[in-house]
Amino acid sequence: MITLKNIERFYNTGLNKSWVLKNISFNLKKGEFLTIMGPSGSGKSTLLNIIGMLDKPDTGEYYFLDEPVHTFSEKRRTELHKHTIGFVFQAYHLIDELTVYENIEMPLLYRGVGKSERQSMVADLLDRFNIVGKKGLFPAQLSGGQQQLVGIARAIVGKPKLLLADEPTGNLHTSQGEMIMGLLKELHGEGMTIIQVTHNEKFAAYGTRVMQIEDGFVRMDTTT
Repeated sequence: MITLKNIERFYNTGLNKSWVLKNISFNLKKGEFLTIMGPSGSGKSTLLNIIGMLDKPDTGEYYFLDEPVHTFSEKRRTELHKHTIGFVFQAYHLIDELTVYENIEMPLLYRGVGKSERQSMVADLLDRFNIVGKKGLFPAQLSGGQQQLVGIARAIVGKPKLLLADEPTGNLHTSQGEMIMGLLKELHGEGMTIIQVTHNEKFAAYGTRVMQIEDGFVRMDTTT
């Protein structure tokens, strides 16, 4: 599904380069659940943003579903991202002025999905996540765990090929984090390909593969 070849990201600082990622190469198969770990500043979120097509490497090759993403224009990357990738953020990134229903519906509007189909798809997720009673509320009226549930529902409503989760439990209490990780594990069990970034070793173990990044390099890549 994903092939990265010698991906590098750096910033020019005077005469020198400051490396964020250096010589990152790996393959990810459909149906894997990859956990990326590493200390703050190690480059893991930058790597996730490159995979998610929110950022572009300075050098290297990125193939997604056999498409050479590294050769694409920003517009084409955005289109591919919109139709194939779901993103879950640590800070939820819900739109404060929209209700739960409207937040979940938003990706379908961007994709031009018809009204009746949108209603059906959103209703299915509201029911699955047991938040039907919250559909008319705004994000500020929800707990952190409930906001992240809405974030995941929004990320998967369009049935993406790949789900990316950047510290999905970082702002949650332990019990809320376990609920979210249980949901990701359930989605993986249904065949979804997932990449998560986390500091939490317990939650890292939910993945089928763990990659450790340090100083921009892959230091370890093991199957659990």
